[in-house]
Amino acid sequence: MAIARNPIWTWAGPLAGWLTLLGAGLGGGFVVVLVLALGTCVLAAVHHAEVIAHRTGEPYGTLVLALAVTVIEVALIVSLMVSGGPLATALARDTIFAAVMLILNGIVGTCLLVGGVWHREQTFDTRGVSSAMAVLAALSVLTLVLPNYTTSISGPYYSPGQLIAVAFVSLALYATFVLVQTVRHRGYFLPEGDAATDESVQAPKPTNRTTAASGALLLASLGAVVLLAKAIAPTLEAILQGAGAPKAVVGVIIAAMVLLPEGLAAVRAARANRIQTSLNLALGSALASIALTIPTVAIVSLVAGWPLILGLDGKSTVLLALSLLVATLALSTGRTTVLQGAVHLVILAVYLVTTLIP
Repeated sequence: MAIARNPIWTWAGPLAGWLTLLGAGLGGGFVVVLVLALGTCVLAAVHHAEVIAHRTGEPYGTLVLALAVTVIEVALIVSLMVSGGPLATALARDTIFAAVMLILNGIVGTCLLVGGVWHREQTFDTRGVSSAMAVLAALSVLTLVLPNYTTSISGPYYSPGQLIAVAFVSLALYATFVLVQTVRHRGYFLPEGDAATDESVQAPKPTNRTTAASGALLLASLGAVVLLAKAIAPTLEAILQGAGAPKAVVGVIIAAMVLLPEGLAAVRAARANRIQTSLNLALGSALASIALTIPTVAIVSLVAGWPLILGLDGKSTVLLALSLLVATLALSTGRTTVLQGAVHLVILAVYLVTTLIP
């Protein structure tokens, strides 16, 4: 990937996205323009993320994109919670669960399938993936399952003290993972093979100026993605209400729109035979989504005095457990084929169907 400078469309796209937001209140057919602007900003975000990743190397590049997207995702969730008030107390749970399911089964599944189709079999370092899966399993159960079984407060809630403790644990686990990923055991997350790491076979790295510009444009692109998603959300909610769809579908749509840049970047990496990069990006994003969202929404809940619904229902708990089990088994050998990808995508299809038709 030779990058001397950022092409015109990569900065014109985010600019157009921000300008399009000025007409967000027009409604009607203008929603189509908003959707097109959203897609352009997603493509721009992927380009700038790849520029930064190429300059910084693994796993820093994927970490930058995962953190940037997650921070803005959290801002969107908090914004919708504040505007929705007590009626939106389940939005964080629905969005986090949707993000985990879309990442584990949608992004990972698509990456494994695309990689298998193009390269038959791909390899990665199981040490890094196993570390990420262990943290993801712990965070998922502690935040989305355990609230159903505590007794201080009945129902899918944590008491204030429990909520504070789980928020702290989430941050501590994620901070430890990032330390392991970037400092203590960085080698676990690096692509295998000399071709992936040898500077002589790589394209020249972008300059500091180009990288700095991409960093600013990445934030601008992601900001536009979130605001455009928020502008499109009312129309989608109206359509869903008219169709009688469950409220959980809103969380799926929010998560899908926000995860578009990461998903596209991960699939492109798998297509280029860089499955380690794909898994770093996908699993790192899932971890950040839980670990950064829970403490933030916990603060909002405690300050506003709203109960925060976190526990999943029985059906969702089964699907979460199945997804974690299948991902652990599929990624335990360090080799992937189309079969693992197909299994994950089947689970994704069942999740989407049972969300629309509970």
